[in-house]
Amino acid sequence: MIYLDYAATHPMTPEALEAYARAAALPGNPSSVHAAGQAARERLEEGRARMASALRVDARTLTLNGGGTEGDNHVLLGVAQAWQEQTGGPGHLVTTQTEHSAVLAPARWLETQGWRVTFLAPDQYGRYSPAQLLAALQPDTALVSIHHANNELGTIQATPALAAVASARGVPYHTDAVQAPGVLPVDLPAWGVTFATFSAHKWGGPRGVGLLYVQRGQNLPPITHGGGQEGGLRPGTQNTAGIYAAGIALTQAEAAQEATFLHLQTLRSRFMERAAAIPGLRFNQPPDASPKVVSLTLPGTDGEALLMNLDMLGVCASAGSACSAGTMQPSHVLSAIGLSEADARSSLRFSFGAATTSEEVDRAAEALSQAAQWSRT
Repeated sequence: MIYLDYAATHPMTPEALEAYARAAALPGNPSSVHAAGQAARERLEEGRARMASALRVDARTLTLNGGGTEGDNHVLLGVAQAWQEQTGGPGHLVTTQTEHSAVLAPARWLETQGWRVTFLAPDQYGRYSPAQLLAALQPDTALVSIHHANNELGTIQATPALAAVASARGVPYHTDAVQAPGVLPVDLPAWGVTFATFSAHKWGGPRGVGLLYVQRGQNLPPITHGGGQEGGLRPGTQNTAGIYAAGIALTQAEAAQEATFLHLQTLRSRFMERAAAIPGLRFNQPPDASPKVVSLTLPGTDGEALLMNLDMLGVCASAGSACSAGTMQPSHVLSAIGLSEADARSSLRFSFGAATTSEEVDRAAEALSQAAQWSRT
């Protein structure tokens, strides 16, 4: 099997698996004061500290949670709650047409609650400009939420410049950055963001573990209620083993980030060079996209059939976001950048990881050519 779906999930690294097993063997609850509980607490806090170091922030600014979707919902719904408590009514939100559904769904829900939401339209590559954001801000804008790297196109936003526009108007800025760690440089203080969300399974950690960064001094209320864990911001017993393993994996991923970036650039160029020989094939991502992702369209084919054919040939790829797979709907990201419904349904995403080899991308390009022939006959 050739696994080229790293944007959906990065397989757990051997080091993370081993760390998970070590921490899972501990019997205590990290909130307990006895020795067993404190042993678990040590693993949990080591995981948090490792991730804080990799992201260049104080560990106290990181709230441990269940993943990117939870973090995105917490920011949008929490900021909306705080705004309404302060002002007595709904406000305005700015986001984009190419966000992950974890942002789009709560944004659309807020619309049903009286909020006004501006969904910025992208250029042909899925990019947004500071001038475009500035024009969208209103006196009652409560939040801007724009992803850092798109999960389908690999488009990298100018996060520091966009965040600076929001900051100059006193508006909090959130970025869904789940696709960045281990591939792209991450420096939250330099980015100047108010909130950022991450998910461990994107960098070789376990599924179901995430991080929410909240800039010091910001008011973000909890959206779930229960115990006092995570300072009351995210109640519930923490996933000690998962958090410890996530920290081990992120330390490893960040140490290798520059080498991984160069490796993925080589793989992407090699794959695109070979795939370009397939008649009619077009690439969708910008030239300066994250090297992790290749988005392509094969007009006249059916994306679902292509994926099934590739699977039979031993290649794992995707038609877009894993969270929307199986919906039979064309990718909203590809539709937003101007692809027709037919072309959006004829598109695939290949995504690479540090363990991907040149031989694998060569075989995948050959398999894609064969799959396209089968789909067109």
